[in-house]
Amino acid sequence: AWTSYVVFSISQTLMLVVGATYYLTFTGVPGTATYYALIMTVYTWIAKGAWFALGYPYDFIVTPVWLPSAMLIDLAYWATKKNKHSLILFGGVLCGMSLPLFNMVNLITVADPLETAFKYPRPTLPPYMTPIEPQVGKFYNSPVALGAGAGAVLACTFAALGCKLNTW
Repeated sequence: AWTSYVVFSISQTLMLVVGATYYLTFTGVPGTATYYALIMTVYTWIAKGAWFALGYPYDFIVTPVWLPSAMLIDLAYWATKKNKHSLILFGGVLCGMSLPLFNMVNLITVADPLETAFKYPRPTLPPYMTPIEPQVGKFYNSPVALGAGAGAVLACTFAALGCKLNTW
């Protein structure tokens, strides 16, 4: 179960940084990254509402907090007068320092998936798939910090990929 925290942090960083830098450099308009983050956040609210409608508790699924990090990407692009190399370096670093931090707060406050499985067993779950032993030590060895660190390290690479997707 701990790998989900690591994967979540890295995938969130990947989706925001690549998507935001791609659309930002595609349009060349500072503010596009923030707009992209806003749209994607609203999509996740809809998905979270669907989970809630299925009977899961509201805190079972994390909603990404992308807006502040996307604003920093936009700011780096604007402040460097649309310099793509600076966008990769400065935007990647700013996002790499901010987004994993928000993800750590997000993941620490979210309901533990295995604990939720005990409280809200789904009738369709076959007996052999029902977890038997409870998860002990939700953040043992801190997979949240591991994922956040990996996301921070990879953010500049992701920013470069987002720019490269524009056949730059």
